[in-house]
Amino acid sequence: MSETATTHTVVIIGSGFGGQCAAIELRKRGIEDFVLLERRDFMGGTWCQNSYPGAAVDVQSPLYSISSEPYAWSQMFADQAELHEYTEYVIDKHGLRERTVTNANVLEVEWLGECWEVRTAEAGTFRAQFLINASGPLSTPVVPPFPGREEFAGVTFHTNDWNHEVDLRGKKVAVVGSGASAAQVIPAIQPEVGELHVFQRTPHWVMPRPDRVFTPLQRRLVGVPAIHKALRTAIYWQLETRVIGFKYSERMLKKVAQQKALRHIERQIEDPELRAKVTPDYTIGCKRIILSDTLYPALAAENTTLHDRTDGIDHLDATGIVTAQGEHVDLDVIVWSTGYDATDGAVSYPIIGRDGVKLDAQWSEFPRAYLGTTIPNFPNLFVMVGPNTGIGHTSAIFVIESQLLYIMKAIEATRAAGATSIEVTPEAEDAYTTMIHREMKKTVWQNGGCHSWYQSKSGHVIAMFPGFSFSFRRMANRFKRADHVIV
Repeated sequence: MSETATTHTVVIIGSGFGGQCAAIELRKRGIEDFVLLERRDFMGGTWCQNSYPGAAVDVQSPLYSISSEPYAWSQMFADQAELHEYTEYVIDKHGLRERTVTNANVLEVEWLGECWEVRTAEAGTFRAQFLINASGPLSTPVVPPFPGREEFAGVTFHTNDWNHEVDLRGKKVAVVGSGASAAQVIPAIQPEVGELHVFQRTPHWVMPRPDRVFTPLQRRLVGVPAIHKALRTAIYWQLETRVIGFKYSERMLKKVAQQKALRHIERQIEDPELRAKVTPDYTIGCKRIILSDTLYPALAAENTTLHDRTDGIDHLDATGIVTAQGEHVDLDVIVWSTGYDATDGAVSYPIIGRDGVKLDAQWSEFPRAYLGTTIPNFPNLFVMVGPNTGIGHTSAIFVIESQLLYIMKAIEATRAAGATSIEVTPEAEDAYTTMIHREMKKTVWQNGGCHSWYQSKSGHVIAMFPGFSFSFRRMANRFKRADHVIV
């Protein structure tokens, strides 16, 4: 136990949208004694960290924003620069900068019986009655251990940490991966590079991107609270209908969405061989659907070569990549667009709970939590965007705000009782998790014929919530005292 720990009522780990929303809600309820810990030397999370070319949101900005913070967006799908501006606006408006400790990389957290102790690498030790993990599931980038990876003498970096000092003009560049980040990077860099090699393990379904740039008048109107709310509500209910296909009607999903995606391929790609390479063999929605009008033209460009699974990476050497077909691809730069450890590694630091129970041991089969938020044996711990809280059809911020309805009620119930801690019962968590995976069996994420990052090593779909987002909000808003032990 540290003798120099800084003590607070609440410690929030992470300063992205999850941490910001948590801090805003605490202040609304008069809880001012909190601190945010950020491992980087700047605040803001995903949209400040991910500055790769082409980065943009894939949910309409009026909905992909904090409900109480309307903004005069310049376009329907904001790019990274504007999302960064919005993030800074929220941080400054709510005075969160002075409540944040940066360069506070968490090494370990431990329940001491009456409080949590949070140990960091350089920022010291912090103690708090309540701990909110808002580090985010898409914060720990992964690079597959390809043989010879360390031998490559050129430049390599992950999309999560783009090297802006590297000039790609005229270079021989490989993008490894074909998911959401790659789909934005590829068309952004294709016109300037000399050669572009895209290594695709599995193709994604791609739909047209219904973007639009707002006029100056429209921007002002979008920022008006009443208009923002109306537009946000209309977008929300339009997107919510997608769940009908994802869970209740595979036939509708194939007939409507998949046929539209196939027509998108036919309109944008003429070469039959390339069409075959980019056409998935699983049901649309099983993997994340990509919205893009520029990806297919970039893949069809003369300076682009698409390597599919049959021609994938065998190993690397000093000058490039050797494919499974034995071809040597000379390269100057390799961009890893290979995703994140978003399921089994959803929390990136060790957590030691009551009686020395370790979270990674308790989650050895698969990650699980009541409302994706609280866990037996871990009192006063709340995980933002935890197991089975992901949403494949709407805004993640809607789910974050839903979780906070539950978190704030749990904190207030504990404080009102003059108690030390609150903990979900094992029976309540087990009943909830059993329900989640029973419902998951009806979804395209379980039955669509693909293997995606939505699934843990156990095969359970961990990333997604199997239903309507309003159903999750309704459950989160109904605090069940009987499901908890308040000590």
